[in-house]
Amino acid sequence: MGGGIAQVVAASGRRVSLHDEVPGAVERGVAAMERSLTKLAEKGGPDPAEVLERVTPVDGLVPADLMIEAVVEDAGVKKAIFQAADGILPAEAILASNTSSIPITTLAAATGRPDRVIGMHFFNPVPVLKLVEVIRAVQTSDETTTAIVELAGDLGKVAAEARDFPGFISNRILMPFVNEAAHALMEGVAEPEAIDTIAKLGFAHPMGPLALADLIGLDTCVSIMEVLHEGLGDPKYAPCPLLRQYVQAGRLGRKTGRGFYKY
Repeated sequence: MGGGIAQVVAASGRRVSLHDEVPGAVERGVAAMERSLTKLAEKGGPDPAEVLERVTPVDGLVPADLMIEAVVEDAGVKKAIFQAADGILPAEAILASNTSSIPITTLAAATGRPDRVIGMHFFNPVPVLKLVEVIRAVQTSDETTTAIVELAGDLGKVAAEARDFPGFISNRILMPFVNEAAHALMEGVAEPEAIDTIAKLGFAHPMGPLALADLIGLDTCVSIMEVLHEGLGDPKYAPCPLLRQYVQAGRLGRKTGRGFYKY
């Protein structure tokens, strides 16, 4: 998702510094951007070379007007990044997280600029889907929120504002849907193809819940459900045992070649 975010920001005319500590991750991100931009160019999109010229791989955090963090859903890892960014980016810079579940208020409290910390939750694939969920921490200022909502518009996105509750809006609705589909599979109600076909043809969803979970990553789904379960204290949010079992088996979805489906 980091590559996708970099792509839409660069396509808006802004310069982007792209960093990932995992070896090869930036290169894979740039390659994915090239493929995406080439497809979009065939449909009248921007010149891929011009967009990519505005993306610069870097070895670490660098001064910028805005940081958009898009790392693993781990509160400790994210807090460390926000603390580091707080010491490197200018005092007026905004620090945003693409998290789908980690409390923004916790990330804001880890910095010396809590009023300039916000959630900017994109949806995958970023260049295609129009939504950006904008999440205000308790400390986030009106000025910061306005700036991010306006930026989302500049990127060709539609901003939907949410307060900082577990799962925000999107995953509080989506994850129980995915979880119930996993329960239906575990209980033998139907096979994955039938469950997803019902969602696609019966509910007019572009993708069924099990295929979507494979795209998101089953480990990420479980992490989000655990945040919901812990934060809201309701057992209905507890991850389905089958989901946990698949994660334990390394069946994480598309990224490992096997989840509810084989890839």
